[in-house]
Amino acid sequence: MPASPSVHAARFIHEPARDVPVIAECDICVLGGSCTGLFAAVRAARLGARVVIVEQGGAFGGNATRSLVNVWHSPLDTVYKKQIIGGLTIEVMERLKRRNAVTERENSPHWRWAFNPYELQIELDELCREAGVEAWLHTSFVAPHVVDGRLEAVIVESKSGRGAIRAGMFVDATGDGDLCYRLGLPTYPANDAQPSTLCAVFDGWQTLEGSDYRQLLRDHGAEFGLPQGFAWGAQVPGSNLFMLAGTRIYNSDCSDARQLTAAEMEGRRQVRAIMDILRRHVPQQRIALAAMASRIGIRQTRHVRCAYQLTEDDVLNGRRFEDAIANGSYRVDVHHHDKPGITLKYLDGTQEYCRPGYPNEVSRWREPREVDPTFYQVPYRCLVPGHYDNLLLAGRMLDATPEAFAAVRVMVNCNQMGEAAGVACWLALQEGVSVSKLDTNKLRKTLAAGGSIML
Repeated sequence: MPASPSVHAARFIHEPARDVPVIAECDICVLGGSCTGLFAAVRAARLGARVVIVEQGGAFGGNATRSLVNVWHSPLDTVYKKQIIGGLTIEVMERLKRRNAVTERENSPHWRWAFNPYELQIELDELCREAGVEAWLHTSFVAPHVVDGRLEAVIVESKSGRGAIRAGMFVDATGDGDLCYRLGLPTYPANDAQPSTLCAVFDGWQTLEGSDYRQLLRDHGAEFGLPQGFAWGAQVPGSNLFMLAGTRIYNSDCSDARQLTAAEMEGRRQVRAIMDILRRHVPQQRIALAAMASRIGIRQTRHVRCAYQLTEDDVLNGRRFEDAIANGSYRVDVHHHDKPGITLKYLDGTQEYCRPGYPNEVSRWREPREVDPTFYQVPYRCLVPGHYDNLLLAGRMLDATPEAFAAVRVMVNCNQMGEAAGVACWLALQEGVSVSKLDTNKLRKTLAAGGSIML
């Protein structure tokens, strides 16, 4: 019988030094294959860059596919008169329309498109292949490789073993800022991080007709250990399937492996609790669990300090930036970490607290004005972490205050950040300049030429 490990055993082991083979060389390496990361890769590749993208899962799309969050918000301003978002967001939705994989609704503050996440996975594969991006799925980022103060390569691990990807430019689109964090760049935690949600897809949801599933979850949730939260869902186009975001995982830092593991397992337990409630209290139901997200839907973890921090005032007052690379109209949407429900703040000065089972509490966060802003912007500087002249970030780890983040975190906004990061890396390579010294007028013109909307 093997001896048990000594309580006095060293807390470290020695890993021998080894040579790591270079498995790819490119102009731009993108870490993270969400739509944010893939859009960065595709936009750069369409300009002529050699691009490698690394994704730890088996599909592109991140929250939109692996987490089954199958809605994107409006590309229009808050009064639905001006289109403010273009680029790959629109292109991908148009491609899905041709496959009858999108439902569209007009003038909704909640969402504009509901899509089939499985069809989207395939469409993103096609987008990647068409652009000539070299993809590495099932591949995890391990460590940065820095030579004389310059980021030269990243170390990755796959079923084929350990390897290095050497590049001229890098985009951290990991969601948690993993590359920036392991480089030792300044980061800060989301102390009041919005809770994560594990989504599930159900078959037979129509057999619940006549029953208020939200009320049932509120009335019987405590019995099944289901926390109060904010349940919502959307039909999966072209099917009889329904996506439900009905779980709520509180007080979990999903940038920590142990807490992420516990959150994933707790999310699946809550999905079963939802099933048990519906099966017990809806006699006519014939629902079946068709799919669960392969990755929990994470709203917020760590943020990276950048050249500029986007503020609540910037967002809610619609501040314009000379280096703006993204436009948004989605409201400030705070999923509370310490109480049920959400608080919504709008650019017209109104706000509401929405607690399940109670009337919405409507008030104002500012006095009425003659003219309200109808969209806000994200400046390029929010994507520039500094310290390394060949590194940008894109996505939900951007530098933003909590309520500013609560608006810009949604996918249609992060999509634009990805496109901007990819184009900026290519331009910096072409010009031979640091990403912090890039001519942002040229960046905006190049983005516009590729279909993005610059206002």
